[in-house]
Amino acid sequence: MSERDWIVGQIRERLLFYRSMTELGFERRAVAAAPVEKVEPSVPERAALSRETLVEVRADLGDCTRCVLHEKRTNLVFGVGNPSADLMFIGEAPGFEEDRQGIPFVGPAGQLLTKIISAIDLSRDDVYIANVVKCRPPGNRDPEPEEVEECRSFLDRQVDAIRPKVICALGRVAALNLLRTDEGITRIRGRIYPYRGAKLVPTFHPAYLLRNPEKKRECWQDMKLIRRLLDGQSS
Repeated sequence: MSERDWIVGQIRERLLFYRSMTELGFERRAVAAAPVEKVEPSVPERAALSRETLVEVRADLGDCTRCVLHEKRTNLVFGVGNPSADLMFIGEAPGFEEDRQGIPFVGPAGQLLTKIISAIDLSRDDVYIANVVKCRPPGNRDPEPEEVEECRSFLDRQVDAIRPKVICALGRVAALNLLRTDEGITRIRGRIYPYRGAKLVPTFHPAYLLRNPEKKRECWQDMKLIRRLLDGQSS
């Protein structure tokens, strides 16, 4: 066999091979790198990517002088706890010990709150604790509406950064300011309200429970409701 005949034979065999592959449903394709498809993130993924952190919120708050409460404070009390907590507690304002230490709920009311949290099989490290306002009002008075409004955006940004499943509003001042209602705490406690993607349950403030221990039974009912919500039950 001449070299020419060998080459023609190789070409014929290659052509027969490609024809048989085509008949079986395969197509010859040029070898090239597959283009990389750009996948746009979904809406939840975009929200997660743009999610502000507590560190960023705290940095923006800075050494706040936005209202008169800064004039007599010792420490700004931002919040403490798990930045990804399923449960967030919101009180009204720092007290004496909170102002001194810069940590929310560390006085006698805070000690009771720790026991309440433990009663639903959680610890302070599992939850996040903050207040409606970040500075102690003089004489532990209720914060004024304008003081609450100055802190409101930062509190809401804390909620948005944490994305808790459940929020427990501790006491009249916290509940009324968060829900923007005039109803008393005894009327609204134990109910479920929507708040920035979470389920908000108002209950009595631990300081109130120290003065009125007979109300602890009602608070316990509220905490059992919160436990059920955390466990995925509707109520």
